[in-house]
Amino acid sequence: MMKNAKTSRLKRLSRIEGQVRGLARMIEEDRYCIDIVTQIAAVQAALRRVEEDVLRAHISHCVAHAVASGDEADQKQKIDELMQVLARGAR
Repeated sequence: MMKNAKTSRLKRLSRIEGQVRGLARMIEEDRYCIDIVTQIAAVQAALRRVEEDVLRAHISHCVAHAVASGDEADQKQKIDELMQVLARGAR
């Protein structure tokens, strides 16, 4: 993983962590339900963006390397991994 990408992802995850702590405070304070649900949706969207970034990097580097290597077993493994991740995300 490139250092700047790692730093960026960690920074984004720290922000998400803060959002989750804020959600816990909102629940403790009996805040309005729709406000809580709105914040939950924002956290989910932020996590999806991090997930997409990591997945894009995986395809660009790991999968591309497997394809370029010509190693059929490695290619099959990478494709199987991607299919499992995509199937989980569709549920």
